[in-house]
Amino acid sequence: MIAAFSISPSGIGPSVSRSVADAVRLVRESGLPNETNAMFTNVEGEWDEVMDLIKRCVDEVAKSAPRVGVVIKIDHKPGVVDGLHTKVEAVERHLAED
Repeated sequence: MIAAFSISPSGIGPSVSRSVADAVRLVRESGLPNETNAMFTNVEGEWDEVMDLIKRCVDEVAKSAPRVGVVIKIDHKPGVVDGLHTKVEAVERHLAED
C-alpha cells in the first residue's frame, strides 16, 4: 500500500518546520520507500508497518505541539511493488505518446 500523509502541528508558533522535520526523519529512518514533497510524505509498505510509522510520527510531533492534525490518503492494492515509481512512470509513458 501507499499512504500519503500530512501532519500539521499547531499551537507552537509561526513555524512548524522543526516538528515536521522530526516526523520526516522517522520516515526516512524507517527503511520504507518514501518521498516528501511540499504537501505530503508518501510511504510504501505493508498496512501494519505503514500505519505504525504514521502513529510514531504523530507521537513524535505531539512531543512539541499541543495539537496535531493528520490527513491520510491510502492506495491499497495488494501485490503491487514499487508503486511510488510505477504509477508515475505509467503517466509519463502516456505523456510521451502525445
